[in-house]
This record gives sequence, structure tokens and C-alpha cells, in this order.
Amino acid sequence: MSATRHEDRVAQASQSPGAVTRLAASWRRSMVKHGLDPASATQRQRLSETELAQKLDQMGEFMSVAGPQLDQLFQLVCPTGCNVLLTDAEGIVLDQRVNDADASTFNEWGLWKGVNWSEALEGTNGIGTCLAEGRQVTIHRDDHFFARNTAMSCMDAPIWGPDGRIIAALDVSSARADQTERWNGLIGAQVAQTARMIEAAFFRASFPKARIIVAQHEATPDAALLLAVDKDDLMIGATRAARRAFGLEKEGSLRPRPAADLLGREDEATGFERAERATVIRALARAEGNVSQAARALGIGRATMYRRMARLGIGENSGRLSQP
Repeated sequence: MSATRHEDRVAQASQSPGAVTRLAASWRRSMVKHGLDPASATQRQRLSETELAQKLDQMGEFMSVAGPQLDQLFQLVCPTGCNVLLTDAEGIVLDQRVNDADASTFNEWGLWKGVNWSEALEGTNGIGTCLAEGRQVTIHRDDHFFARNTAMSCMDAPIWGPDGRIIAALDVSSARADQTERWNGLIGAQVAQTARMIEAAFFRASFPKARIIVAQHEATPDAALLLAVDKDDLMIGATRAARRAFGLEKEGSLRPRPAADLLGREDEATGFERAERATVIRALARAEGNVSQAARALGIGRATMYRRMARLGIGENSGRLSQP
């Protein structure tokens, strides 16, 4: 498709206030809300080295958690000539993985560290539209708003922070002219999975002293919901998926709640409680019933061990006698 035809198509689709597709709605936002011109070739906005260093410092803990996952994702997609990017919530590229042979192309296109890919500046694009809509997106070639971006395909997924707000976007971009929508779908699925892994790892790192419960809810039977529970069995943290499933505060701090109130009645053992009971019994068995020794092996205090034993209905003889 020529640049002129692309510009006409975008302009025509953007004129209707009742845009019937998500893509058309994004084009309309780009043109009407942000005042962009699909034919524009203005220079991309790049942070200075000092500004980028400040951003990286602010996101230091998150970046250290995300780094290994970026490496793994790149190992999967690098044979296809893809560029792996991680941005902050504003769409600024903070880190990337790219083959040396492809680096010059992606740098020329602005898919590089320090460049701002927000929808407000770059119109419809994988990173910016993912962040604007808070969902996984694939922007394939002439789905982009700017004609200058139509040579690339971008697969993106949002990463949600422990506070329920978007903290980053994970992007895989391709420069291949033969990139197909089917191949985009395969890459997009891997991007979404990696984004969830980063989100879960950062959630765990954000509550280092809490017990992390992997829960399930009938509203989202296929989703892994993470809850952070303190030493008093109060729920003090929840991933975005868990917040939505259990009707918790959508964003920000959570009101502490007894974990049992969320996971079921106290007189019914949840899957986690059964697993916890088995863990405590195994520790007591290895310690031959010595509660203090078992507590040390589990990394908790003697008093906390006794409280857990009482809550789980475990007697002091559990390390010597098998339990039903």
C-alpha cells in the first residue's frame, strides 16, 4: 500500500466519531485527540543519556527482575530478526535485545532505547496503543497511524505493577517484509506469557517478607491470581487479576483483609492450606517432632510455628505419627 493511500485510509476512518473497530478508534484518538498527521515525518522524541539514566534508576528493581525474562524471550525470537523492547508506563524504551545485524535498521526506525513511543507522539503503534488501552495488541504494518511506521510489525502486552497500575509494556517488533499475521499471533502469545512472568516475578519481589498465595477464582478459572499474605494471615497485596477477581481496590494500596475471607470459609481447607499443612508436617517429621528445629527449617519463629500448627490443626506429635 502506498503512503498516500495509507494516509487517506487513516484520515477517512478517523473522521467518524463512532469508530466501529479498536484500530479505527486508535486512529481517531491519534488524529483528533493528539492532533497528529499520518503523513508527518517529524523527528522522534529521544531522551538524553542523562534523562534515560534517571529513568533507569527509578525503575532499577523492576529492570533487574525483568532482565532475565527479556533474555529468554529474545532467545526465542532472535532467529526471526526481531527486536525485544521494554518500556515504562509512558512508552519510553528502557531496555532492548537485538541482533547486531538488525540493530541499524531498528535504530533508524526509532525502536531504540530512550525513544518515546507513546500514542500521543507516535499515533497508533504497538507500544503506545497497548499502554493507552491497557491490553495486548498487535499492530501489523499499515495498522500503524504514521505512514513512516508501516514497514514494521509490533506485538505488545502490558505489564501491571503490584499497585494495579500499568508499569511497563513488553514489545517484540519485526522488520521482516514477509512477516505474516499468523506468525504475529505466535509471537504475540509468547510476549503475553513473558509479560505475565515478569509481572508475577516483580510482585513477589515487591513483598519479600510475605507469603505468596497462588489462588483461583471461578470468574477467571484459567488465570493465576497472586495474593501477598503477612505473618498474621492478612492479605496485604494482590495482582491486578486478583484485584479484579476478588472485587478488591482497583488501584493503589489495599485494605488488609483476612486471607480466609477471600479464599473460603475457615472451616474448609483450601488447596493452599492443604499444601501448607503438608509442608509443616514434613518439617516436623524431619525434625522428629522438635517444633523449634522445624520452625528454623521453615525460616519462621517458634511462636509463629505454634500459631500455624494451631490454625492448621496440627499437634506436636505430628513429626512422630503419620496423620490421616
